[in-house]
Amino acid sequence: MAAITARIANRALGAGERLPSVRGFAETMHVSPSTVVEAYDRLAAQGLIHARRGAGFYVSGNKAPPMALADMGVRRDPAVDPFWVSRQSLDADPSALMPGCGWLPADWMPQAALRRALRALARTDSALLSHYGSTRGSTTLRRLLLARFAEEGLEAAPDQLMLTGSGTQAIDLICRFLLRPGDTVLVDDPCYFNFQALLRAHQVRLIGVPFTPNGPDLAAFEAALTAERPRLYITNSALHNPTGASLSPQTAHRLLGLAAAHGVTIIEDDIFADFEPSPAPRLAILDGLDRVIRIGSFSKTLSASVRCGYIAGRTDWIEGLVDLQVATSFGGPSPVATEVIASILAGGSYRKHVEELRRRLSHARQAVADRLAPLGIIPWIMPRGGFYLWCRLPEGQDSADIARYCLDRGVVIAPGNVFSVAQTAGDFIRFNVAQSDDDRVMAVLRDALSAPR
Repeated sequence: MAAITARIANRALGAGERLPSVRGFAETMHVSPSTVVEAYDRLAAQGLIHARRGAGFYVSGNKAPPMALADMGVRRDPAVDPFWVSRQSLDADPSALMPGCGWLPADWMPQAALRRALRALARTDSALLSHYGSTRGSTTLRRLLLARFAEEGLEAAPDQLMLTGSGTQAIDLICRFLLRPGDTVLVDDPCYFNFQALLRAHQVRLIGVPFTPNGPDLAAFEAALTAERPRLYITNSALHNPTGASLSPQTAHRLLGLAAAHGVTIIEDDIFADFEPSPAPRLAILDGLDRVIRIGSFSKTLSASVRCGYIAGRTDWIEGLVDLQVATSFGGPSPVATEVIASILAGGSYRKHVEELRRRLSHARQAVADRLAPLGIIPWIMPRGGFYLWCRLPEGQDSADIARYCLDRGVVIAPGNVFSVAQTAGDFIRFNVAQSDDDRVMAVLRDALSAPR
């Protein structure tokens, strides 16, 4: 009963669709046919399904429950469920310590520049403060982005770029545009856990590809392309979340060749680009925005409160995505947000701010690694930049147990399996080095490692 109810709730079975045959479902569930008959009879009594004489059982037209994302897919321990972990970070008490969160401390951000931009904005035309955003977003900010792309070697025309409300909305729009329920999507394993949460909402099949220090495992990637016939692959090419690894030139070249041969579109999330000391290979640059769609935002380097993302891709796709954003948001992102970001990017302070972030993070990565070493917690690799360390726990330790212990003591940890589709990262934790310098974090970790299980 639970299996059928879950399929209806996550829209794998829609109104009017036929349920699996009694014998076939009995084999799938490894139970007797009489057990399935009883389950179907009980569901019919509840009105969730109905029988058609000689034709089997069908989903009733008006009884499907609202979508419950947390119940879609395999039920996970809350400590490694993307929604639960996100809520712990976003709703944490202000006094909580946050080594597992995905943002920098407020005093690391360019507060003075943000305040100046907001004061200047308050003196501008009142229409900017009260009207909807244009369909593609601020012309000024798009022009600045195109100039930044050109510095990297990515030639893009104005009609190949649009602004969105956030980086997450950018991915959501692309998924709405390209995917249908039941399609298959490849992600890295491990990968950013909200990729998994968002893709659940699109009712697609997720396949994880093991990630290496040089990018996705190409043999596994090719095997997944052949066996699963995915529509889309989502990745971070540089300063990968959570591992901090970057794509090698050889992997990038072969990856694009495989994607082209199998007709797969790639979303390259470039949100951590400004943290790199020197640029790693970019799929969008090598591909020329043909099969690769680049997205990004400024929430990590400027402000998660003043949010804005972007999508760069094929002209015809951008046209369709603009219409989709109009349909779902009635226009582009907030003009207030885009003008604040444009003002900061246009000034010289942003480059200085980013250079200072790189310097501070370089010191913090090494300092946190040195403090974790006596606990037997070792980085998988030492990243070239960014604020994450993907660390292996001592043998026999489970990061979900550690996360629960720490949360009870006011410390929010990001356990490995929240990032893993295959649930194979139970002995890893992702640390935000900018949020891990408090002595209490190390003390609670030390106690967690020695606590009885």
